[in-house]
Amino acid sequence: MENKNNVTEFILHGLTQDKTVAKVCFSLFLVFYATIIVGNLLIVITIKTSEQLNSPMYFFLSYLSVVDISYSTVTAPKLIYDLLVEKKTISFVGCIAQLFAGHFFGCTEIFLLTVMAYDRCVAICKPLHYTSTVNKHVCGWLVAASWVGGFVHSVVQTLLAIQLPFCGPNEIDHYFCDVHPLLKLACTDTYIIGVSVAANSGVISLSCFVVLVVSYAVILVSLRTRSSEGRLKALYTCTSHITVVVLFFGPCIFIYMRPSTTFSADKMVSVFYTVVTPMLNPLIYTLRNEEVKNAMKKLWSRKVKRSEK
Repeated sequence: MENKNNVTEFILHGLTQDKTVAKVCFSLFLVFYATIIVGNLLIVITIKTSEQLNSPMYFFLSYLSVVDISYSTVTAPKLIYDLLVEKKTISFVGCIAQLFAGHFFGCTEIFLLTVMAYDRCVAICKPLHYTSTVNKHVCGWLVAASWVGGFVHSVVQTLLAIQLPFCGPNEIDHYFCDVHPLLKLACTDTYIIGVSVAANSGVISLSCFVVLVVSYAVILVSLRTRSSEGRLKALYTCTSHITVVVLFFGPCIFIYMRPSTTFSADKMVSVFYTVVTPMLNPLIYTLRNEEVKNAMKKLWSRKVKRSEK
């Protein structure tokens, strides 16, 4: 316990040390974060106000957008601010809080994406039983289970990190607090904890990814009996979700399915699942979905009519 009190704050190296690159990144990530907030809020408002978007798919999508906003807010504002300051610091408590929130929303998103794959699988493979199988009650329980699963995972990760003794140095070669960089700073043998971290985060990411792959394999097999038009429509619906899954799960598996080691590429890989994917989700789901685009047009036209009055 005495060792833990030796470090009251951590110094972050940030995304880059080059001041010119940092200024460019500041403008870029500021636009990215604004796009995340506006895009995902627009999806939530559109789904909640539209009578047409009342299927389970859009119910899950609205919660995915809420998680995306929350997840990116854990890291993006601090990242943007640190790109302009010389000394990038975060308190010990702030670091642990960021670790907890990051894993909470990140793991919740993993479970939600898996639930969305299950929804598509039932909708395409068992269309006659879809409304009874994935009803409002089931949807509510699936979303609640995703939040609870993310919370439990995050508590475990946080407890593994908070028990570590930190007696210096206190420099983290990253732009946010995560388990692997903290394990590197701990002044004790972290092999067992590192394996526990990999077992917790890595196994969740990999197992959910396997479930997703199996779900889409089942969908592809079932589409063999459909007409060409039916196959194209089903594939068109699933392509958006598959794109998001690859962009999110690929970096997560790379980061967490390994022992407590850090690579120089970790920071750039982390950008994908903390900033890029939450930003692309609204674009992927709206640009490829006529129902969402039409609902947004109706929402916009109603606002224009109200402003004219």
